[in-house]
Amino acid sequence: MNFYIADTHFGHENIIRLSNRPFKNIDEMDKTIIDNWNSKVKESDNVYILGDFVFKNKMSFEYYLKQLKGKKHLIIGNHDLKLLNNNGFKKYFESINDVLTVRDGNQAIVLCHYPMIEWNGYYRGWKHFYGHIHNNKNEAYEVMKDKENAFNVGADILNFYPCTLEEILKTKKAD
Repeated sequence: MNFYIADTHFGHENIIRLSNRPFKNIDEMDKTIIDNWNSKVKESDNVYILGDFVFKNKMSFEYYLKQLKGKKHLIIGNHDLKLLNNNGFKKYFESINDVLTVRDGNQAIVLCHYPMIEWNGYYRGWKHFYGHIHNNKNEAYEVMKDKENAFNVGADILNFYPCTLEEILKTKKAD
């Protein structure tokens, strides 16, 4: 099974305030996201992390990666760039890409940390999953909200759980 999530920002204390996350502190946030992740994901599942995995974290990236189930695939976000110089970080991932097209059943999905106005397969019904904007109602949100096949898979949007294609498709209806 495939799961998707963006912008976990493990270890990033300030993201609680910036994204108005419902946590008292970083320990509560990190524990909740780890527990949520492991409650759904099996070791054999693929998890596509659409960027910004950790940021300004006091705990090592290994602390988080060792606890999380599944085969992890990183789609590079703006806060992941420095970590890409660390081979120890890269060894935890099955793949690392700027943009990646995957098949989930019969559905093609273009994965990118950043929202794209058009993507490969745009006119053929391919989906686009992105993060970066969190739960902000900014200009990017205004552009993307009416894109029928574009979905924000940020942790803030997915209630801090990695989600399946089917679960993500339901988020647009709830929007």
